[in-house]
Amino acid sequence: MDSKRQQKFSRLIQKDLGEIFQQNANKWFNGAFITVTQVSVTPDLAMAKVYLSFLMVKDNKAMLQEVKMLTKEIRSTLAQRIRKQARIIPDLVFYYDDTLEVSAQVDKLFEDLDIPPAPEEDEDDDTYKK
Repeated sequence: MDSKRQQKFSRLIQKDLGEIFQQNANKWFNGAFITVTQVSVTPDLAMAKVYLSFLMVKDNKAMLQEVKMLTKEIRSTLAQRIRKQARIIPDLVFYYDDTLEVSAQVDKLFEDLDIPPAPEEDEDDDTYKK
């Protein structure tokens, strides 16, 4: 469980990275819409795991590779934004968050299930009455 300090720092990074991705989407990512779904920082605040989801992207893995190639530039931009609020600018490690895809697959599985209706109980049945 993260400390309050870690949680606060994670929220700060998530908010600022979200704005960075939004402002630089056309310049860096050809207009792709990138959402920062979760940020988790180490107890010493030196490393942040950043989970991303993508919209309007054909190949999620390729987009993640593009983000990873721009990690230094993204970290530098983040440093400019939070330099007054943080002593340490964390190293950023990006991961693809496939939660939406997995939940869509589970929903599809439930839709495809053929569950017969439960048998109706007779009102005259005294088996369960005391």
